[in-house]
Order: sequence, then structure tokens, then C-alpha cells
Amino acid sequence: MREQPHDVLDFWLGDGLSLGWPSDDRGSLWFGGGPGLDDTVRQRFGEAVEKALGGGLTDWEQTISDRLALIILLDQFTRNVYRGSARAFAGDGRSQRLVMQGLALELDKELPVIGRVFFYMPLMHAESPALQDECVIKFEELQRESPFPLRDKLQGNIDAARQHAEIVGRFGRFPHRNAVLGRESTPEEKAFLQNGPRFGQ
Repeated sequence: MREQPHDVLDFWLGDGLSLGWPSDDRGSLWFGGGPGLDDTVRQRFGEAVEKALGGGLTDWEQTISDRLALIILLDQFTRNVYRGSARAFAGDGRSQRLVMQGLALELDKELPVIGRVFFYMPLMHAESPALQDECVIKFEELQRESPFPLRDKLQGNIDAARQHAEIVGRFGRFPHRNAVLGRESTPEEKAFLQNGPRFGQ
């Protein structure tokens, strides 16, 4: 496999780890999606994603920066490579375990602001009210601890964390995943899905 942790971090975060936040606007990369980006991620990182989903790349767990790269593979790139299918969520369990292990050791505090954003992101994808609550807490904490110019940027993450937590608190899961995961939607979930968010899936 050719791609290494630094390749994942450079592609996804640019110069963000050295500056605290990327100098260029990467919002469309992170949240815009689309077939072109999905193809790029699939072609460049598809093999690494498959290894991660198979329980491999355990050597990437050893340092906090490599662990962040593994989390991005499992939590972000899966959603590009397998968009619209059940496998888009196949890395969630492992990525969430990696995050919680890291939080127990306070490894997240070793990362710059943008690194912490994507370190916490698996919690936002968790179908667990407890992990959702933890996500909101961590993003609020990050905003308080960040330099003032970055606090406005982080408000969007806090708003998103609260939105995700509200949905999981209400339904115990994300209704938009039901179809691809073969789950039956309740009448309340069906009503919600008429206008509710699908978060790109």
C-alpha cells in the first residue's frame, strides 16, 4: 500500500496541522462531497480504507497524528468511498473506539484545533446518546480553548453537534440510515425523513 498517514493528513487538512487551521477554504472538500471527490478519494485511498475496515493498519494507532489519519480513513473517507451504501458506516465502531481511547489518555490535547475537530467527528456520527453528548461537550470545550479568531469557525461544528445529538436523542439512531442498513422506519421517522437532513448519505 502506497499511502501513509501523512498522505491522508496532507490531503484532508492541508497545512492545518502546522498552522492550527488550514490557510485555504476546505469546506467544499470536507462537506461538499460529489462524485468527483468521491472518485478521487476512492482511487487514492480506497486500498487504505479497506485495510482499516478489515482491522488492519494497527501501526497507525501508535502516535496521535497517525491515529488521526486512521480515524479520518474510518470516519470520513468511508463516506466518500461507499456513499449511499451500508458500508459508508462500517468504520464507525472502530473510529469511535479509537477516539474514546484517545480521550481517556487526553491525546486530543496534543493536536492543533483542526486536528481536534476531526478527532471528535466520529462521536458526531455515533448512534449513541452518550457519545453524542460527549461530542457536544468536546466541541464546546474546544471552542473555549481555541484562539479567538477560530471561535467563529468552530460555531458551525457546535451547531452540527447539537443537531446530531438532538436527532439521536429523539430516535436513538439516525433515521436517514435506515434504508441502506435494512432497518424499518417508524411512522415518526418516516415523517421526519420527509424534510429531515441526510448528511450527504
